[in-house]
Amino acid sequence: MALLNYTTKISVADSVAEITSILGSCGANEVRIQYDGARNVAAIAFKAATQFGEIAFSLPANVGAAQRVLNKQVELRQIPKRYLNDSHQARRICWRILKDWLTAQLALIEIGMASVEQIFLPYAQAQDGRTVFEELRDRKFKGLALTNGESKP
Repeated sequence: MALLNYTTKISVADSVAEITSILGSCGANEVRIQYDGARNVAAIAFKAATQFGEIAFSLPANVGAAQRVLNKQVELRQIPKRYLNDSHQARRICWRILKDWLTAQLALIEIGMASVEQIFLPYAQAQDGRTVFEELRDRKFKGLALTNGESKP
């Protein structure tokens, strides 16, 4: 299956604008765009009120991962050669997928299937800026990962 949105022509700026608008309309108290050293949009950070108080979140784009998938799919002849090593396309794809993902997650929140905390927990930022996912990854998910064939009910 070809990578979602691999043919998108929608600019990063347009996708980021849509994302910030969606977050604003869904109650984010603050939305910030974070850039990398090359002045490319690297993440969108936002603050949202939750039942536990205001929490900061950061939604990053992993452009390198998208580029690896594009290159692999070109090699497998699943998509045209013009996408090989196209970092601009990889960036457009990342932000479009993030916009689609965000829209779907907010729909789950809207109908009561999930809460803001459930959906965005991996992206919640501690005071030092690290996300919950980064903290758990660095601890090797100690206390969560099942070992030796354990199973939880």
